[in-house]
Amino acid sequence: MHCRVCDSTDLQPVLDLGQQPWCNHFLRPEEVGKEPYYPLHLLYCNACHTSQLDYTVKKEVMFGDHTYLSGVTRSLSEHFRNVAQEVDQRFFADRPLKSVLDIGSNDGTQLKHFQALGWDVLGVESSAGTARRANEAGVPTHQAFFNLQTLRDIGRRFDVINASGVFFHLEELHSVTEAVREGLQPNGVFVVQFLYMKSIMENLAFDQIYHEHLLYYTLETISVLLKRHGLELFDAYLAPIHGGSIIASVGHPGERPVSERLQRMLAQEAASGCNTIEAYHDFARRVAQVRERDRAYLHAARASGKRIFGMGAPVKGNTLLNYFGIGTETIECLVEKNELRRDLYSPGMHIPIRIESELPAPPDIYYVLAWNFKKEILANNRALIEQGVEFYFPVDPQ
Repeated sequence: MHCRVCDSTDLQPVLDLGQQPWCNHFLRPEEVGKEPYYPLHLLYCNACHTSQLDYTVKKEVMFGDHTYLSGVTRSLSEHFRNVAQEVDQRFFADRPLKSVLDIGSNDGTQLKHFQALGWDVLGVESSAGTARRANEAGVPTHQAFFNLQTLRDIGRRFDVINASGVFFHLEELHSVTEAVREGLQPNGVFVVQFLYMKSIMENLAFDQIYHEHLLYYTLETISVLLKRHGLELFDAYLAPIHGGSIIASVGHPGERPVSERLQRMLAQEAASGCNTIEAYHDFARRVAQVRERDRAYLHAARASGKRIFGMGAPVKGNTLLNYFGIGTETIECLVEKNELRRDLYSPGMHIPIRIESELPAPPDIYYVLAWNFKKEILANNRALIEQGVEFYFPVDPQ
């Protein structure tokens, strides 16, 4: 295999999560037990230090249609609003006409916040049903996989190109990155939001490793990719969304000064050693310890007669459940707000999904798979907590 970023063949395995189904393939009843499995192995590139998966589930399988909706979670919408306001005020406050392209725009939640600020918006979304939802909500959305050809078909440049949680998904990584360079106005800003591998290691958030996430960036490693395509990272900060995500600002080289904030973060990253092979080996060891801890906790709770529901049915939760081997003998159901997942089953472990508002009674324990929205979940469930319902977080971001 060649490194997805630098083409080196000097890669080595660092974490084996076994054979797993594609974790966003929530199953209809007739599909249960028929889902395909794929290897879920994390590799480390000794040349550019990028961690990545060794197997690609085709993008048409994963992103042709799916049930994930950005607008379901209030915390995420608030985060998107803050990003839009920051970009508007920091870079384009004095410009009356301004345009933004959103790659992987989902249901248009991010673009709605730009629209509210008077921007001309366009989304590109691969999922047909999700793109239709966005268009019906008044967010112009082009249904396609974004790449260089898609950009050329659109035939224009943008002041801002945004990629929220999609830049590590890309099977056509170099075509997309080249399209960003070509589609960005000379003084434009590419806002790329991505899970931060340093935070994943620190939080032991191994469940964020799944087939949709082909790459796991740090500031050092994404810079390698950007430089290869004539782009320059000039600023970044760490936001709490999804347990620790980088919000990075990228432009054409020399157009904007490199911030002191970015220089400090790069220095901190280097001092932490997070880009070394030793850090990955330590991460794998600690992940195995978490598996044993949580299996023991859940089995003891069930043995004492407690009912356990999963809180949320996020894609990452399926990585955790399948790696832990936790199914319906332990967790009765997964509780969701997203109506698109009504009466579906989790891939691999086949746990039924129930809609939160329709539950007849709460469990004794909520095993919180949507741990990245901890603050919102605890705030929304104060009454249950006062009644004695336990909320257990397998990953607890600091």
